[in-house]
Amino acid sequence: MKALCFFEHGGPEVIRYADVADPVPAPDQVLVKVKACALNHLDIWVRRGWPGLKLNMPFWGGSDVAGEIVALGKEVDGWKIGQRVVVDPGINQYADEFTRRGEHSLSPGYHILGENRPGGLAEYVAVPAHNLLEMPADLDFPQAAAPLLVTLTTWRMLIHRGGLRAGESVLIVGAGGGVNTMATQVAKLAGAAVYVVAGNAAKAQRARQLGADIVIDRSQTDWGREIQRLTDKQGVDLVVDNVGAATLGTSMKVTKRGGRIVIIGNTSGPHAEIDIRYIFSKQISLVGSTMGTHQDFREVCKLLWQGRLKPVIDRVMPLGEGSEAFRAMESSDQFGKIVLVP
Repeated sequence: MKALCFFEHGGPEVIRYADVADPVPAPDQVLVKVKACALNHLDIWVRRGWPGLKLNMPFWGGSDVAGEIVALGKEVDGWKIGQRVVVDPGINQYADEFTRRGEHSLSPGYHILGENRPGGLAEYVAVPAHNLLEMPADLDFPQAAAPLLVTLTTWRMLIHRGGLRAGESVLIVGAGGGVNTMATQVAKLAGAAVYVVAGNAAKAQRARQLGADIVIDRSQTDWGREIQRLTDKQGVDLVVDNVGAATLGTSMKVTKRGGRIVIIGNTSGPHAEIDIRYIFSKQISLVGSTMGTHQDFREVCKLLWQGRLKPVIDRVMPLGEGSEAFRAMESSDQFGKIVLVP
């Protein structure tokens, strides 16, 4: 089969559209013919590599998969060849105290499709049968694939880890990424007032269309000072920060006393210097979050299928043009998800 893979870690130049071995499903797995797979920043980080990450090369990412079942492992029941499905990208290696109490993503055996095992940036992928969810008949594959990982991540970070309540205020640092576009929608659905920091006027307009109450164009305005002005120096209840080093200091300044900052990424780098006086003097909480549970996945897909949350797609491209897609994402030249189609 063809895959958008790499044989060594590095930048976009190491990406190859090449022939690789077809996956063979284990007894508890199904083989899915990939019809669409969306990109995430996780795919960039995996391709670049980090200390301790050991992958069998060639490797290919891809966590957001929609497709059709083409083969069943011998232990699989309840699924049929030809069914249209999406894949929960969170895969448990084994049961432990975390999975028994429903906290799957805290388990050391929790893996993400496309991070520790080859993902959906290929013509076929083998996944555990219990990670499947059937697609509605009227939904196309790119629309189904685009929101999966980011909606799962957003739901956990805002509702479970962030403890968002109706009537609170949320600041989303960034507008165009997949998590940020979905965070705007989930926060509004939860009854919050939503502030968004956008990188330019075009992204600011798109954020307003998604339902943001107040949007600050950081190319024109000091967003930290503007939040302080807009909130009469009180700050916001909850900050969503997936930028990291470049923004965390300001995020702490604009968090209300007793408020929370949910950290779900580090697109500007993993090492940040912080003034801990903000933490104890304002009694704010720094909260980490990632992914979610199988039940979270079912809940967010239900909201997507009902149209209460909507996927935001920047563009759909052929899998063979994946190098160009990665370059666009790494330059932040998109609003919403980039989806690749084999």
